[in-house]
Amino acid sequence: GSDDIIAGNVSKFVVLPPGYCGQLKKGHLIFDACFESGNLGRVDHITEFEYDLFIRPDTCNPRFRVWFNFTVENVKESQ
Repeated sequence: GSDDIIAGNVSKFVVLPPGYCGQLKKGHLIFDACFESGNLGRVDHITEFEYDLFIRPDTCNPRFRVWFNFTVENVKESQ
């Protein structure tokens, strides 16, 4: 559930539609937060244009999630 503890950052994490088992295509997004100050813990695919992003808590104060620091690759035009 959404109350699960998110321990680490995603690292070049490819998000595929549920049930998809083919090769990576343009538009299958790749999320990365494996760098200093990165804080993306989990990504869930909702639709081609919608993803649920779970941001890790701040290191010094776990009550706060005040910035969003990650990269996204492999986008297609108009996505």
